[in-house]
Order: sequence, then C-alpha cells, then structure tokens
Amino acid sequence: MDHVSDLERINAALDAALVVLEDFTPGRIAARRKAGGSPVTEADELVDAEMRRILPEPGEGWLSEESVDDSDRLGRDRVWIVDPIDGTLEFVQGLPEWCVSIGLIEYGRPVAGGIHNPATGERIVGTSDTGLKYEGPNPVSGRTGLDGARVGASRSEIKRGEWDRFEGGPFEIVPMGSVAYKLALTAAGILDATWTLAPKNEWDLAAGVALIEAAGGWAVLKDGTPPTWNNKDPLVPGFIATTAALQPDVEKLLLA
Repeated sequence: MDHVSDLERINAALDAALVVLEDFTPGRIAARRKAGGSPVTEADELVDAEMRRILPEPGEGWLSEESVDDSDRLGRDRVWIVDPIDGTLEFVQGLPEWCVSIGLIEYGRPVAGGIHNPATGERIVGTSDTGLKYEGPNPVSGRTGLDGARVGASRSEIKRGEWDRFEGGPFEIVPMGSVAYKLALTAAGILDATWTLAPKNEWDLAAGVALIEAAGGWAVLKDGTPPTWNNKDPLVPGFIATTAALQPDVEKLLLA
C-alpha cells in the first residue's frame, strides 16, 4: 500500500502542532500531575485535539496519551498512535529533548511515523515504502560497532542506577529525555542505539519504531521478541533499538 498520503497527513499534523506550540515557552509552562504522577500541560491537550482533527479518517482508530482510550480501536486495521508531547517533563523544564510524535499502525505493523522537535528544529519522517527523511543540524554517526558509539539513555533511568553496569564500556552514554526522540535519532543514525529496560507505553514507541523500520534498523522488546501493537493494554515491557550496523553487537550485549 502506498503511504505517501499518510506521510502528507503526518507532516500536516506536525505543522499544525507547531502553530499551537507557538503560544507556549518551554521552561515557563504551568503543569499539573496526572493520576500516575507524570506531568501534563495545556499544550499537550491542545496539540492532541489538533492532531485528532487532522490524522484519523473514518474507519481508523486512535490511541493517544492525552485522549480517553476507546476500545473501538481494537477492531480497526489502521490505528494512529500518538503522543502530543513526548518528554513533557523536559518541555516544562526547558530542556530541548521533547517532541511531537505520530505513528501509524496498519494490520499490526508500524508503517509510517513522524516526529518533530520544535526546540532543535529537527523533523524525522518515514514510511515502510518511502524510507526515512531527516531535516536538522546533526551529523550521522556512521559507526559500525559499539566502539565509540553514542547510545541514548533515559535521564531518569541513569539517576536510578539502571545504567551503572554500562559505565566504563566502549560506548558513550548520552543522557536524553523523550523515548520517541531517542528512537527517531537512532533511526536517522545520529544516535547508534537506544534502549530502555523499564516499561513504556505504545504511544512512546510507535512513531520511533516506524522510523527505525523505515530506515532498515532493528527494534525489539527487551527480551528480543518482536513487539505487537494496538493492544488492549498499551504498556510495553522495555525496548531495544539500533541501527542495522550495530544489531549484532547490541544483541550480544543485551540478549546473549
């Protein structure tokens, strides 16, 4: 199936999100805590509403961190899985490590994705049949092994000591917010790999995994099995993603 029109919708939704976000200044934003303790802002909710206006067509499902979940999506062949702002904590703190994240699942596979980081001006979009496109200032790494590689790591996981066992290894640990942003940078080859061994949600991952696959990279659950999508419970028990070149080394490091 040709996903060019899907990519057009993704770009339109990202453009619309940027217009909404012009009214907010990162680092100077009021936030409240949701039931689980994570922050949410007015910007999250407004971007969510704008993307829901643009993205789903009749017959398509919707799963978003900031929308009330509707089980109707479980019977849909095509489902948009989005996070209006992935990295809301960094958005509130004024760190340039957050993004708008859009993924499209078709018959259980991630087939199109797009992320835009307004703080850095980076946009990374791609589909299963058009490949990947990166717009931004960062150079591609080009590493073919873990020696000297740059691996994106969650700041909170580092603080909890979950990356201590990797300290002193052959690769650089790059602390960074937003799971979707780390995945997108890995898809573009700016990071060489990223992994989280803590649970995440489908909306954290769908866009980034679509981009990883569009680029020919490797993305699996923390036990090495392929992920499934549009599940009744969207919680995912950890994730690993790399460029194709680093797959053998990362597989050996984490799954051997």
